[in-house]
Amino acid sequence: MTRKWKRENLMHYASLDQFLTQQKPLLTKGPIAIVLVEDDVEVDTTLRHHLQQGFVHVLALMPAIFDLPRDLHETVHRVDFDVTREGATQIAVNAVIDAAPGQWIYYCYNSEYLFYPFCETRAVTEMLAFHTEERRDAMLTYIVDLYADDLDTNPDAVSLERAHLDRSGYYALARPDLANQGHPKDRQLDFFGGLRWRYEEHVPAARRKIDRIAIFKAAPGLRLREDHTFSIEEYNTYACEWHHNLTATICSFRTAKALKANPGSRYDIHTFKWHNSAPFEWHSRQLLDLGLMEPGQWF
Repeated sequence: MTRKWKRENLMHYASLDQFLTQQKPLLTKGPIAIVLVEDDVEVDTTLRHHLQQGFVHVLALMPAIFDLPRDLHETVHRVDFDVTREGATQIAVNAVIDAAPGQWIYYCYNSEYLFYPFCETRAVTEMLAFHTEERRDAMLTYIVDLYADDLDTNPDAVSLERAHLDRSGYYALARPDLANQGHPKDRQLDFFGGLRWRYEEHVPAARRKIDRIAIFKAAPGLRLREDHTFSIEEYNTYACEWHHNLTATICSFRTAKALKANPGSRYDIHTFKWHNSAPFEWHSRQLLDLGLMEPGQWF
């Protein structure tokens, strides 16, 4: 059953299947942003950030008990969805892939913010138009951890005004191809760093990578896998064969929140700051200067 507000508000959908069935014609135009809401931290700022970047549709997949500010009722497709259930990310993203063939799709979680080169002056549609011209159907994004500098003031580790990041400590390893005697996969790497590296004893090995193919073009049969890679191997490459391509960064409080929420790590961490911490400037130039994303041939 679909719940409706007055004409000035978008509809609130009781399930993802209902939204995709009733509003499938909307998904013939992209790019589409999917925001998976795990808790009630910075939901509104996450949605507004991606609206401002120029996504044609922003989907908020979130528990029914959470509220949205009234101004977002007019611009965000609100869908009741349990993000905490097993395989929820794959279920949601793969369903949108099937409903929006040929469209660019982006996905993230609440308290995560997409930055791409020159995003302050160029819309995401411009960036993806260039990426398409380079015959690329996916874009590598790095998850760069954000954290509050004072955990006494911000015990959940989230503060937009006092956000910090690690300015170094990132590295990459060859990605072995288990189907080919463990030889490195072509143009694929596993990236590490940030809080998942510094506090790796509290992070399961399968979740320590910071790379995510978060921006991609939907294609028939394409499937997102549990490790944030795709069933089409070319989607998982960081660049084409002939030159470097654009990459982007997702600046995320998600790991910091988890480390301070989990009983096994909560009391072991008194501050996330170290000698390589720097205030986050909320600007793509800082991320480019730190080498945390690549402009490729786009100037």
